[in-house]
Amino acid sequence: MGLTSRSLVYTVGFAAVLCVALMVWVWPRLARRNLLSVFGRLGAILLTQLMIITTVLLAVNSSLGFFGTWDQLLGRVDKAPVNVYEQVPANGPAAMVQESKDGLVQPTGDEGLSHVGGIPRGPEDRTGRVDSVRIVGRRSQAINPAYVYLPPQYFQPQYRRARFPVMVVISGYPGGRKSVAQHLKVPETAAKLLADHKMQPTIVVMLSPTIAQPRDTECVDVPGGPQAETFFTKDLPEALRSAYRVGHDATAWGVMGYSSGGTCSLELAMRAPEVYPVAASLSGDYKLDNDIATGNLFGSGEQGKQNKREHDLMWRLENKPVPRVSVLVTTSRRGEKNYDATEKFLKAVKGPMKAATIILPEGSHHFTTWRREIAPVMQWTSEQLTFPQDVQDLPKKK
Repeated sequence: MGLTSRSLVYTVGFAAVLCVALMVWVWPRLARRNLLSVFGRLGAILLTQLMIITTVLLAVNSSLGFFGTWDQLLGRVDKAPVNVYEQVPANGPAAMVQESKDGLVQPTGDEGLSHVGGIPRGPEDRTGRVDSVRIVGRRSQAINPAYVYLPPQYFQPQYRRARFPVMVVISGYPGGRKSVAQHLKVPETAAKLLADHKMQPTIVVMLSPTIAQPRDTECVDVPGGPQAETFFTKDLPEALRSAYRVGHDATAWGVMGYSSGGTCSLELAMRAPEVYPVAASLSGDYKLDNDIATGNLFGSGEQGKQNKREHDLMWRLENKPVPRVSVLVTTSRRGEKNYDATEKFLKAVKGPMKAATIILPEGSHHFTTWRREIAPVMQWTSEQLTFPQDVQDLPKKK
């Protein structure tokens, strides 16, 4: 059984209930005052609590998708081979992901997708499609699972030459693509906005900010460690362009996220505006710090201190050339810790940078708040992107 399968949760849950029932039944027999009975009572308590805790952890993991497979849980993750790059044109309205073993975008099967509510189901040219894939980083040597939403227009004949704009949506930590799809409801929201003509046809890529589970890499190129920024600014665009009809120019690319994914989005836009000139942050922060989940992100010595300053967005606004980007930030006057920092950030923004905001009267650092914001955030992002950005040549008939 898969790590995120409901059958595993139900099986372990049933075992936990059985353990509780058995403990109640045998407890009178273990009430004697001898060493064997004492060990028996301890063993019964430990086994019962272990089964209950395991059931809870499996249910939480199944819901939030922290670890998608047993190999991820045990740390047995694939490492990308050095020479995996293969440029594959995606021609035609029903172009598929490159399925070569050495492709940069590799299909992964269902991977929990069938359990996500709101996923488009039906004819692709009417409802669109969501692919479950893994993105292979040629430079970073990282592999990051992703869901890719393709709008209905991607499969319609009149758009067969069009290259589509891209929204990269980054989850918080811990989290992942399933959190973006199921709890933030990004595919469902995209389909509704398209149907209401509030968003242009867009490819939406959903993934985690970390490329070295369970470490929180925070979209940073760690000295001597995981190269997360390289993955997002170089590997991810390259991989998507090799497999899908996506825009070549940066004007077709935007990035957004919630919590630490929102922080990553702002960092990527301000550090690599030539890649992501549009960014939206739902309850994100404006600087990065080391903690128990990240470890040392910046290195040591003076260079480490400088690296940390470079990831402080307020410091960048004061000490670096202001990038030509458009950003949207969200917060709440009550209930969110980033309200004061957001106000300071907005006051520090100056041309050619542009900023927009959503400030709720009351909210929380939770999906209940972010689900209120995601539709206007996606609509705003779509308005900043160019479509059709460019077109590809059709293959010549022989």
